[in-house]
Amino acid sequence: MSDETSNGSEHMAPRRYMARPKFCAFCADKNLVIDYKQNDFLRKFVTDDGKIRPRRQTGTCAKHQRELARAIKHARHIALLPYAGDIWFDGPRPHRTYTPPNQQS
Repeated sequence: MSDETSNGSEHMAPRRYMARPKFCAFCADKNLVIDYKQNDFLRKFVTDDGKIRPRRQTGTCAKHQRELARAIKHARHIALLPYAGDIWFDGPRPHRTYTPPNQQS
């Protein structure tokens, strides 16, 4: 009966790494300022697709994550950061020309 109720902890593989506790870099270093004009600094908190990285990845606290998101959105609005990541084409880029609506075929 004791074999059936065991958690199976004997069969678990050892952990490969120890998870470090994440800490907010902005709370730890009071000299760091979140500014929408710091393009290179804000890119650290944006994925390659252009999405804002979540708190669980960056380790920022809720207060600074809100400030960071606001700064990234402001930088996107004035075209310092892209809304989307790079777009890859396998072949040559398609050539699109403007055709007025009454001349479409």
